[in-house]
Amino acid sequence: MALSRAHRREEANFWPGFVDALSTMLIGIVFLLTVFVLGQFFLSQELTGKDTALERLNKQISELTDLLALERSSNRQAQESLQLMQSTLTVERGERGRLQSLLDGQNNGAPAQLAETQKALESEKQLSARAQATVDLVNQQILAMRRQLAALEEALSASEAKDKEAQARISELGSRLNVALAQRVQELARYRSDFFGRLRQVLGTRPDIRVVGDRFVFQSEVFFDAGQAVLKPEGQAELDKLAAILLDLGREMPPDLPWILRVDGHTDNRPIKTAQFPSNWHLSSARAIAVVEYLISRGLPTDRVAATGFGEYQPLDVANTDEAHRRNRRIEFKITER
Repeated sequence: MALSRAHRREEANFWPGFVDALSTMLIGIVFLLTVFVLGQFFLSQELTGKDTALERLNKQISELTDLLALERSSNRQAQESLQLMQSTLTVERGERGRLQSLLDGQNNGAPAQLAETQKALESEKQLSARAQATVDLVNQQILAMRRQLAALEEALSASEAKDKEAQARISELGSRLNVALAQRVQELARYRSDFFGRLRQVLGTRPDIRVVGDRFVFQSEVFFDAGQAVLKPEGQAELDKLAAILLDLGREMPPDLPWILRVDGHTDNRPIKTAQFPSNWHLSSARAIAVVEYLISRGLPTDRVAATGFGEYQPLDVANTDEAHRRNRRIEFKITER
């Protein structure tokens, strides 16, 4: 017995400090990754509705731009028609002047020729009057098009201003969301660190209980017999300690902090096929559920726990040895955000 205690003191001189430092570094890295992933997730959720509104505004701007281009094309065609009419009117006026000169030079000619000339002159006057009426109509159409063009340009400017305002609001909301999310993650990390510290004090340095990243890992043998999912009395005693810490911590946490304790069941890769457990999936899930139900019976709220079974598909050690099988048979506890 004395040699065993001396051996423990000799090991504690170096390795616990090294392991704690390494665990702290790993927890920090995992925490930073968690912050980044959660930030991206909530930001994308928040921006989904904003993207829809922005797409609608962009569609309206596109429609207004197309309509504006169409009106400008119509205006250009009307101006070309006006120029053509004015040119025709100028030609007609010249022809009328020529006929009038001819009429004046032939006042002493034959009456038949005079009547024909007057008839031609009258026809030219009617044609000139129609051309002038057409020009007036085209001018009115051009004026109306210019008014529509001004209205479209005003609407386009208003839509662009609204688009800029929406972009500014989206940017502001994204910044505020990032700040709020970072505060929530930091707050949850602080309580998770407190939970780990208290649990470490209560459980001590047992070889079958260890910290892996941001999780507390218990060997399955602490809670269950081989191939079974019924909690042993000594396993219930360990869960009583865990439940007491969680209840105290839950009273300290803000009610709106969305935390949850996830209980993960894992098995080794040796197959099991019984009437009760057809596969390792069933065994790992049944063990996680048994732990969750016991914690609920000790007062933990049902909306603060979740059970997950992973079977043999997330091993800690891929070696095919008894020690590797023992390490892979485990129950993991992790406080995370819902």
